Parts: sequence; C-alpha cells; structure tokens
Amino acid sequence: MCMLTAIVLTLNEQAHLPECLASLAFADALLVFDSFSSDRTVEIAIAAGARVVQHAFKDYAAQRNAALDAVQSDWVLFVDADERVPAQLAQEVRSAIAQTDRAAWWVPRHNYILGRLTLHAGWFPDYQLRLLRPHCVRYDSSRPVHELAQITGTSAQLAQPLVHLNYATVREFVAKQRVYAELEAAGMRQAGQRAGAHQPLTMALRQFYWRFITLAGWRMGLHGALLALLMAHSQWLSYRNLRRAS
Repeated sequence: MCMLTAIVLTLNEQAHLPECLASLAFADALLVFDSFSSDRTVEIAIAAGARVVQHAFKDYAAQRNAALDAVQSDWVLFVDADERVPAQLAQEVRSAIAQTDRAAWWVPRHNYILGRLTLHAGWFPDYQLRLLRPHCVRYDSSRPVHELAQITGTSAQLAQPLVHLNYATVREFVAKQRVYAELEAAGMRQAGQRAGAHQPLTMALRQFYWRFITLAGWRMGLHGALLALLMAHSQWLSYRNLRRAS
C-alpha cells in the first residue's frame, strides 16, 4: 500500500491547526513544517501526533521544496493550515494514489472569503497542485509566491474540493496581500522586469476588469465588486513595489 504523508506549512497557526490536522487523520503520517512559530503551533502539532520540522522561511517555493526533501513517502498531500479535507476528498485521495500512471493531482478548492463561499471572480475551481509524488515535483525558485510546480510525469484533476477558510476580514485580506505583493515584486525584479510610471495604475485597472467582468465577479454583486477591488489593490501594490525598486 502506498504511504501518504500530509504536510502542513505553518507560522503561528494555533487557531487553525487543530481542525486542519483532525481532517488529515486518514493520512499515514503528518508533517508540520514550521517557520519558527512563536505561538502554540508546535505544541498543538506534537499533541496531534505530527512530526515537526522547523525551517527558516525564505519564500513559498523554497519552503515547499524543503518540505519535500524532509519526507520519505510515496505520496505527499500539501494542505494549508486554513484548509480542511472533507471525507469525500479524503476517499478520493486514497483512490488516486493507488494509480501508478500519475505523478501528481490537481485539487479544486471551495474558497470561503469574508465568510461566503465564493464561486466567481477566479476563486473556483481554483485548482492547486497538492497531491504529488515527492520525487516528481519541484517548485520553480523564480516564483517566490503563487508557486509554479515543475512536474516530471503526467498529472490529472480530482473532483472533490478542499475547503479553504480564506480571509475572514478585509483587514486580514489586505495584510496577506501586502506580503504577497512584496514577494511578487521581488520575483519580477529577479526576472528582470521593470515598471513604468503608470503601470501600477493600469495593471490595477486590468485586474479589476478581469476579476469583475471576465471572471464574472459581477454575479456576486457587492461581494464580487469588493473582491475585485481588493485584488486590484494587491496588483497596484506589486507594481508600486517593483517601480520603487527600479
């Protein structure tokens, strides 16, 4: 039988971690890959029977690669602390890893944003590469955020979604997007990109149009408009940071 290790990347996740780990009870092993949390994250992980490895955070791609290097398992399932694996998905994961012709599986997500299941504006199906053979996947070091997986072999899509408790408040949304914007700007700089004087504004406007019109955010009314506006602000931050460093 194939061995499955569930990996959770953490930094001060004491609020989310207990329910996350409880939803991963179907895995053969649990690894909490921690960025030196200062709260009770490590204590909670150990109490739940997880192995804990602490590793300094550089960026998301590097952290995932380091976590893959820390396991000896046939398969790995990456789950964020604010995600939950429903029973139907757990069953599908077990069936998927029994197949020998796949290197990785993409998992859809149900994103709950500001307390509401969000199915438009680009938030569904929101496929994430989460179920994989460790020796078949590496994450592109030039993409420090919104990681790009490099797969050796074939991949396919699962049907059952992860539950993602994403952004409970506008303040949390903005705070996280500030971090992502800094990392995204650093990645663009590393790739040799530069930003023109008007690019922060034009890219923000394009992002709003894409989210609200092209990806049908308008179907969610004010909720869709708010999310499109928040993502436009995030895009503005990314290009503003890139502009300042140019």
